[in-house]
Amino acid sequence: MKLKTFTGGIHPPDNKQWSSHKAIENCPLPAEFIVPLAQHIGAPSVACVEVGQHVAKGQEIGSAKGFVSVPVHAPTSGEIVAVESRPHPWGTALPAVVIKPDGEDRWSAELQPADPSDLSVDDMVEKVRQAGVVGMGGAAFPAHVKMSPPPEKKIRTLIFNGVECEPYLTADHRMMLEEPERILRGVALLQYVFGAERVVIGVEANKPDVIDLLEKECAGTPVEIMALQVKYPQGAEKQLIAAVTGGEVPSGGLPMDIGVAVHNVATAAAVTDAVIHGRPLIERICTVTGPAIREPKNLRIRIGTPLSHLVDVCGGLVEEPGKIILGGPMMGFTQLGFDVPSTRGTSGLLLLRSEDVAAQPEGPCIRCARCVQACPIHLLPATIAAYARRDLLAETEEYCAMDCIECGSCSYVCPAAIPLVQAIRYGKAAILAKKRNS
Repeated sequence: MKLKTFTGGIHPPDNKQWSSHKAIENCPLPAEFIVPLAQHIGAPSVACVEVGQHVAKGQEIGSAKGFVSVPVHAPTSGEIVAVESRPHPWGTALPAVVIKPDGEDRWSAELQPADPSDLSVDDMVEKVRQAGVVGMGGAAFPAHVKMSPPPEKKIRTLIFNGVECEPYLTADHRMMLEEPERILRGVALLQYVFGAERVVIGVEANKPDVIDLLEKECAGTPVEIMALQVKYPQGAEKQLIAAVTGGEVPSGGLPMDIGVAVHNVATAAAVTDAVIHGRPLIERICTVTGPAIREPKNLRIRIGTPLSHLVDVCGGLVEEPGKIILGGPMMGFTQLGFDVPSTRGTSGLLLLRSEDVAAQPEGPCIRCARCVQACPIHLLPATIAAYARRDLLAETEEYCAMDCIECGSCSYVCPAAIPLVQAIRYGKAAILAKKRNS
């Protein structure tokens, strides 16, 4: 059977052998949690606790401000020892709540389970909002916003992303193998909320164990398991939609414009926790991997755990890393050190050796068009980057820079080692800044 996919894309080595066979382990609590108040797309939350206050596990410590925003909760019970700016994975110091655990790990008494049959759609959406559920695939977009499309935007197809196409990362793979029931309960809840006619879980064909398991678990249900070609960025929202439905999200549009909604499988699990168990999003599965770490693992970590603690739990470093990346090597964020905390979007901590990241000097564009062939959005990356580097913003926008998903495919294949995606990212930011100031 020919596997479905999208046009464009690349085939980097997946390097998942480091951790794909490692069962999920619970990460021990660190001596201190640093919980950022900004860890999702939209308005950051605002601290609603004070220094010296004792909080329970799951208690709200940051209140949402605005519709595209979610609250933040305590990852364990303990004392608030600081509310101040701390180093953040986004590359600057941002407000955070610092908690010293009391060792009791005591849940808040206010958190209560519910019977989904007693809840309306609006009740479920509100529970998801209160729980701070965001997209767990890395984008961290508030889930309740996606669950509230306008009445005229009927969602006919609901897609769950079990692709995990980023090299090295295996967190979703292990979750699908070890916690399928938790995921599938969330799938059923989201299908009820959207009223979708078709439900598909997309999984790349390099995870046959997951495909076999989910097909057995979903037998007799309306949920379809679709094996997809192994290609990056197969898990990107628009590319996943193209592979599953053959449809195309219009330029500047959203999936709901063509009757589709996409959620990550880990997001479905978080919806289960929020709606059925009444528990907020205070933990996630994170892959700690790479040739510079002594023992790669898939860890269930609490939000706000310092990266240094994750390294210690995995046996420390084999050697000083040449690069520290939160997420995968293609779309992850490089970090300067281990003093930053994990967030809801921390799908992985990748530690590479210096020899793994040897820099090639940039050369002139040879007009080979490999970036054009690789681009999953059908853009002209070299042309956009050239305009952006010269601050020709009108031309940068004219060539559809704002449609770029910053997947890094163009930079990966460029024989001249031109930092194409960085230039396009700069151009996009400059265009947005100009519009804000005009």
